[in-house]
Amino acid sequence: MEKLLFVDCCIRRELSNTKALADYFMDKVRRSGKYEIETLCLMDEPLNVLTEGFFRQREELLEAKELDHPRFRYAHQFAEADKIVIAAPFWDLSIPALLKVYIENICVHGITFGYGKQGMHGLCKASNLVFITTRGTFYENSPMEMGSAYIQAMSSFWGIENYDCIFAEGLDARQEPVETLMEKGRKLADKVAEKF
Repeated sequence: MEKLLFVDCCIRRELSNTKALADYFMDKVRRSGKYEIETLCLMDEPLNVLTEGFFRQREELLEAKELDHPRFRYAHQFAEADKIVIAAPFWDLSIPALLKVYIENICVHGITFGYGKQGMHGLCKASNLVFITTRGTFYENSPMEMGSAYIQAMSSFWGIENYDCIFAEGLDARQEPVETLMEKGRKLADKVAEKF
């Protein structure tokens, strides 16, 4: 059975449209029976920003090649997953700061990426990364959409070949009913789930 890591950064929890869309997709994934699912709720984790002593400790541990130190547990968990799902709302044209802090904690040389003769290469085991998000207005194919674009770039950085973004957008624009827009997101989730 494959290991699936679900990283939940739906800040508003059960009030979040992103969480509703992620729950829909994850229910389909669970019912497939193909995965051992581990959920990491970032709102419940003691994540630290890389500043001052915390950053120095990281550098010292990496210099000493102490990659088994407990502070690298998130990086190991991420690197060892067979498939990854990340859910986070579209905030300020990108992602919530909490998700960025998590990403800074998992980007560890020797665990999630490395360097070789050809330059940097990803070390993550996962074959697929799915990013689930919702947006207040319409940003698909816009250069201002830097949330999915950033996660897709990081996916490549980690060596994960297959990337999909499941999204519902325009939820605050009031041009269509929210339920209609969420249904579009669920249909996209159905397509991704079929090939996942």
